[in-house]
Amino acid sequence: MAFFNDMSRSVFRTAQQFSDLNLQMAQTMLEDVTHTGCDCLTAHRATDMMSAAASRAQPATDKLRAYQQHLSRIAADTQLEMSKVAGEHVESTTRTAKALADEVARTAQEEAQRALHNQQLAMERSIDPFRQNGSQRMQDGQDHQSYGSSAGSQAPGQATAAQTAAQAAAQSGKQSGARKEA
Repeated sequence: MAFFNDMSRSVFRTAQQFSDLNLQMAQTMLEDVTHTGCDCLTAHRATDMMSAAASRAQPATDKLRAYQQHLSRIAADTQLEMSKVAGEHVESTTRTAKALADEVARTAQEEAQRALHNQQLAMERSIDPFRQNGSQRMQDGQDHQSYGSSAGSQAPGQATAAQTAAQAAAQSGKQSGARKEA
């Protein structure tokens, strides 16, 4: 911000100098034209009028040359001042830019690591349902075996509700198969 403030001050000062120079030149030219016009109007002969106009031509040319030199000086001073301002702020601007670049790189690296970690977790989660389903099925099979062995240890005349439902389903399947054949 300090760099831009100093640069804008320099540009504003230059614009003010150009404006002052232009106003001064316009005022000088207006005075010269007024004097030349008065001399031409008061002249009694045409030769006097021509000599009055010719006598003002050389000073006007000199004033235009001085104006041009003054403009060149203002432009050179402005360039020098802007170079000086830039030189004063280059070191701090470079430090700030380097710090900003380091911060952006660090933040980007942290974000990349987080994204990679999140991807790894997502991959593990997408693989785990298969593992969990397989281990769940294996665990369910063990539960059924233990359940069946505990059911087998019951008295011979007692049947579990699950066994009864399974037998009923098997019989109804046989009956529907017999109906289709007939």
